[in-house]
Amino acid sequence: MTIRIGNAPCSWGVEFADDPRNPDWRRVLRENAQAGYTGIELGPIGFMPEDPVLLAEALEEEGQTLIGGVVFRPIHDPSKWDEVLDASLRTCRALKAHGAGHLVLIDSISPRRAPTAGRAGDAEQMDGAEWAAYRDRIAHLAKIGHEEFGLTVGIHAHAAGFMDFEPELERLLEEVDDKILKICFDTGHHSYAGFDPVAFMKRHMDRISYMHFKDIDPVVKADVIARGTGFYDACGQGIFCNLGDGDVDFPAVRQILLDHGFEGWCTVEQDCDPTLPDTDPLGDARINRTYLQSIGF
Repeated sequence: MTIRIGNAPCSWGVEFADDPRNPDWRRVLRENAQAGYTGIELGPIGFMPEDPVLLAEALEEEGQTLIGGVVFRPIHDPSKWDEVLDASLRTCRALKAHGAGHLVLIDSISPRRAPTAGRAGDAEQMDGAEWAAYRDRIAHLAKIGHEEFGLTVGIHAHAAGFMDFEPELERLLEEVDDKILKICFDTGHHSYAGFDPVAFMKRHMDRISYMHFKDIDPVVKADVIARGTGFYDACGQGIFCNLGDGDVDFPAVRQILLDHGFEGWCTVEQDCDPTLPDTDPLGDARINRTYLQSIGF
């Protein structure tokens, strides 16, 4: 088994390319290397340079491999389709330029879903026509990534979007060809949604092409779900704790990967608020790498 461990700019608080709170992209690359990782995700398109020569030089300088990139956009909103498509195409081009393999599709937070993150029974559902159009937009993006750019495309469930809870994820998997759409499985978001990530992995490892390692503080989770706290406020309250400190059973996750001969990248994602005084992305990245090494990664 060959599993490689990477990290992502969101562990430094980078969610949107134009956020003035973002750290410098070169600092993220440098600190990722200092923390012991050899691979990194692209982050939101526009955070790292879209000039392939400039980025390639920086990656080489820090000994980093570009793993993949995330399109975190409102796929649920048909009026934002041009924005979604533009971000997807730009991300695909950047990944292709650097030989990265994974395009990750995430439906971003919807005001219709935000108050019910973690509460599947209370969440608003799309009607039949809205779901069909939504599914077809995801399939269209997957087809572009797979057929035009040769990427492995994975759907990623995310708190407070319309692809959040296990039943809707499984419904999408049934309705979209597995040749074009795999799963980028995020252990933390699956727990946040109220489901068992280990049980899901056991059922769907044949479709999982890429992993995001994230842990969840169960005390914070219970509080933010009860209060209907928004996703980014929950991040500020520390819902995503260091790996091994939360309710995700990472030794069991590792064993499932071993049992299925998984090969490829697993990427740490510890979403945080970079402006909080006690935020230490480099320190957390080191702790997470040490923890993963301690359990055999």
